[in-house]
Amino acid sequence: MSMKIEDKLFLDRFKVAEESHLRIVDGEKCTKECLDQSCLYFCPAYVYRLEGDHISVNYEGCLECGSCRIACPHLNIEWRFPKGGYGVSHRFG
Repeated sequence: MSMKIEDKLFLDRFKVAEESHLRIVDGEKCTKECLDQSCLYFCPAYVYRLEGDHISVNYEGCLECGSCRIACPHLNIEWRFPKGGYGVSHRFG
């Protein structure tokens, strides 16, 4: 039986830093210029969410895959690795 993405994400563990390693550079660009808002669909961990008139970044569950910085057609996402010792730990099994 194959696992759903939600089940696979449950295997990951996170040590969350106080400061986000993800940042939307210009929030207005996301809501006024970006018609596709691909970050909402491309991120496998659903880190980006449309809340009212802005996109929120819930970095705590980031898988550090970098998909968001590649998917953003406006290069409007600043992505860097979390501070040393923080971030995701993948478990296999």
